Amino acid sequence: MDPTNVQLVGTVLFAVAVIHTFLVSKFEHMAHKYPKGSIGENVFHFLGEVEAVFGMWAAVLIGFMAATEGLIVTGEDGHTVVGGAIHYLESLNYTEPAFVFVIMCIAGTRPIILFAEKIILAVSKVIPLPGKMAFYISALIVGPLLGSFITEPAAMTVTALILLDYFYSNKMSTKFKYATLGLLFVNISVGGTLTHFAAPPVLMVAAKWHWGLMHMLTNFGYKSAIAIFISTLVVAFFFKNELSGSLEAKQKHDNEMVPTWWMTLSHLVFMALVVYSAHHMVFFMGLFLFFLGFATVTQEYQDEIKLKESLLVGFFLAGLVTLGAQQAWWLQPILTEMGDITLFFGATGLTAITDNAALTYLGSLVELTDSAKFNLVAGAVAGGGLTVIANAPNPAGFGILKGSFGKDGISPLGLLMGALFPTIIAMICLQVFPSLMGGH
Repeated sequence: MDPTNVQLVGTVLFAVAVIHTFLVSKFEHMAHKYPKGSIGENVFHFLGEVEAVFGMWAAVLIGFMAATEGLIVTGEDGHTVVGGAIHYLESLNYTEPAFVFVIMCIAGTRPIILFAEKIILAVSKVIPLPGKMAFYISALIVGPLLGSFITEPAAMTVTALILLDYFYSNKMSTKFKYATLGLLFVNISVGGTLTHFAAPPVLMVAAKWHWGLMHMLTNFGYKSAIAIFISTLVVAFFFKNELSGSLEAKQKHDNEMVPTWWMTLSHLVFMALVVYSAHHMVFFMGLFLFFLGFATVTQEYQDEIKLKESLLVGFFLAGLVTLGAQQAWWLQPILTEMGDITLFFGATGLTAITDNAALTYLGSLVELTDSAKFNLVAGAVAGGGLTVIANAPNPAGFGILKGSFGKDGISPLGLLMGALFPTIIAMICLQVFPSLMGGH
């Protein structure tokens, strides 16, 4: 290992960013000490936005590179050429942050949310339990499993918005809120593994390792579904007192208009086309512009498009890509020297501080056995709920639900504790149940 100055600075800034995510509640607390609307309050509010953290420290890295390697420099022939900073940015792939931004905007619209609610409500009616508990179980099983088809970021957005409307009220205890948040994050992380195109850590390796639909379903998918069922049922019964009684319908505004079937169908078609073209930013960004036009024409049937929230999540992921690319010098040797089970546990732990898609991407750059490939991805998806940076869709759920946790927002330690039980269940299911074909 012979890291350059840029790699060392990138690693230090990455570590600082991880520490910063654990301190956001402290910054939010400090913001309240300044007069409302003052620069001091706004600065500390910005420092307390977890979605801004990685983008902020990535900007410091680019500033360092611009100072040492130039932003735009003059070549020997007198022509201007890009310097090290711009060259580095252009060498990275920002398709995933852009995709998450677009899919969040579309998934967070009224037609999609109401459509998902109908599916979850229909499933809850066949569950022989009280209405509120049945809807809770249905939301946290059906929502994450839908992620295998509509992608994890879309499933996270839809499920988190439904939980916000129905369960994140003042009547629910803080303990319930953290347990549900941890369960949501873990279920979403493993729920996207029924297919090869929905979960970011799988997306990073599926093409290179020739993992198709049947491989995912038989090696990961059915195990993940069992884990989701067990974890959700246990958490639901643990909080059975808070989930007793009938489901209270969401309070609608008097002037809220219900979208027609063709509007809902149009939204689903837009979402399907964006998912289909997930690797082609030019195409899905063009589609998004058409979608914004459609949403404007039908605005009486729409809620306000969640552009700010979606942009913040995209900014978070772009920062993670920018800083994460500088971590290969220490991560790759670790991945190649681990045995299978050590790799599984190591991937689960490393995911909490790196982002599981970055981890599997680095694993795809080195030669691994089939069993090592399985254990790397299994550990990466199992640990995807432990922190807000562990899985790409987590910042979306975090941004939607953080307002329900009081003025200090979501505690990273609270999330970690809430996610521990479903993480352990996911780890056990992925390791204990056999692969049905193409064994690991």
